[in-house]
Amino acid sequence: MKKATRARYTLEFKEEAVRLVNGGERISTVARNLGLAEQTLHNWVKAAGNGGLKGPATSSVSAEQMEISRLKAELSRVRMERDIPKKSCGVLREGVVVKYAFIQRHRHIWPVSAQCSVLGVSARGFRQYPDRAAAPDEAGNGRVSGMALLTHIKAIHAETRAAYGWPRVWRELRRRGIRVGKERVRRTMQDNAIRARSRRKYKATTDSDHGLPVSDNRLNRDFQPGQPDRVWTGDITYIATQEGWLYLAVVIDLFSRQVVGWALGERMTRTLVIDALTMAWFRRRPAEGLIFHSDQGSQYASADYQKTLCGYGMLGSMSRRGNCWDNAVTETLFGSLKVERLHGMRFETRRQAKDEVIDWLIFYNRHRMHSTLGYMDPMTFEEVWRRQQNTQAA
Repeated sequence: MKKATRARYTLEFKEEAVRLVNGGERISTVARNLGLAEQTLHNWVKAAGNGGLKGPATSSVSAEQMEISRLKAELSRVRMERDIPKKSCGVLREGVVVKYAFIQRHRHIWPVSAQCSVLGVSARGFRQYPDRAAAPDEAGNGRVSGMALLTHIKAIHAETRAAYGWPRVWRELRRRGIRVGKERVRRTMQDNAIRARSRRKYKATTDSDHGLPVSDNRLNRDFQPGQPDRVWTGDITYIATQEGWLYLAVVIDLFSRQVVGWALGERMTRTLVIDALTMAWFRRRPAEGLIFHSDQGSQYASADYQKTLCGYGMLGSMSRRGNCWDNAVTETLFGSLKVERLHGMRFETRRQAKDEVIDWLIFYNRHRMHSTLGYMDPMTFEEVWRRQQNTQAA
């Protein structure tokens, strides 16, 4: 009998998972969003509290390191109390519903109780907010008044950080049980100058000027595999901070467009893309023969990365040189991240940028409507598919 392989997660990934729990999220919610067993996450939280959280093949934490961790936690608390008013300056002048939407959007970053205190709203009222926001404002036919509709639209606009234009706002309203016409939503948003963030171009980060061997283009722009974990794609992007660049590597399952692995780092190295792939493999455990597609960047063409692919039983595939359309899905993901969340933001530290990126990735996987998926979010789309497969097999 073949011995099961134990999952190995980087220390950074463990720390991010623990931070979400300490920020007020339930262990069950964080575990589901990150694809972890609840007991595993519980163990990480307990270990972090004792100063014993470790990455793979690391030594025990000394008393001095534990004290440093305690001081870092205290500093983090002070920064949190400083940063909440800084990031919510526009929300402070808005009504209570928009404040609740801000809290909902940042609950992965800061504790709900702390945000409620800073914004001057009650935690009890926030807990009741989702039910109130979804309820029609008028009895009988379920039609909402103009002012109520505007409040709902503003709440969605704040929750999604201006990611949605009127078509997605209308679909989100319908998903929340609010019956309203498309034209009415479009006109209300137009009359009140509520619009999605505008797009801008970003430069590429691919370094294909190297002498390393490259893989054939096995994907050949077939972006719609028939089931999960048959084809993955990956790429790297960058985020500017006052401390320097922060680089993000992702792995996307083309079937559901879900980001199944990611890594963040100060340098754009082969270790960054290997960490993202390792996270994806341990979360999903795909069968051998999966196609992994990337550009011809030196990180993906490196011997270490190709060895990792081979070890996981995956087949490499690479875009043609200088052809971004061969990896269009990943390019689109980065465009959405930068347009919907990062555009116009200035980060003093890499830590701040990491918080925003991870928050958006969780939002993208669990909540963001995707036109290719029939306006479902990636995780719901895959869950529906698996239920259908189980029903057909029964």
